[in-house]
Amino acid sequence: MSISFVRIDDRIIHGQTVTRWAKEYPCDGLIAVNDASATNPILKDAFKSASEKKTFVWTLDHFKEKAQQVLDSDRQYFLITKTPQDMKKILVDFGFKPDDVKTVIVGPANDRPDAVKLGNNQSITSEEARAFDDIQAKGYQVKFQLLPDVSIGYWDAFRGKFNL
Repeated sequence: MSISFVRIDDRIIHGQTVTRWAKEYPCDGLIAVNDASATNPILKDAFKSASEKKTFVWTLDHFKEKAQQVLDSDRQYFLITKTPQDMKKILVDFGFKPDDVKTVIVGPANDRPDAVKLGNNQSITSEEARAFDDIQAKGYQVKFQLLPDVSIGYWDAFRGKFNL
């Protein structure tokens, strides 16, 4: 098994959060996929130092190139994107299948003027809602869960708030 946990988090990597989730899902390292962070040396270094675990910060294109190598690895990784749209590209457009993982955990998504507030620190735009719909249509459960013990529910409970 190479991917033990799949998460969307607008902070990408946050040390305390990684530590909490790693107690629930074993992990040797982190793969963060975000074009802006991967191409900015300062951001890339900040994310790599946010956790004690081996951390990779890749562009979407680089992830696509490395996808089979990730699946073939005997190490276990968290796969994290900043946006639902990026996760949709990986799971739907690229057809990446993260081993036995069938649930995509959605962490913080900051309040923004064009976003619908679903819960504390979880606000979603229409474009993000479409990405969740596509991810779910591919067979994944989308669960809004900031921490292992803090969940507000699954995508189906919120889908009606959007014109899809």
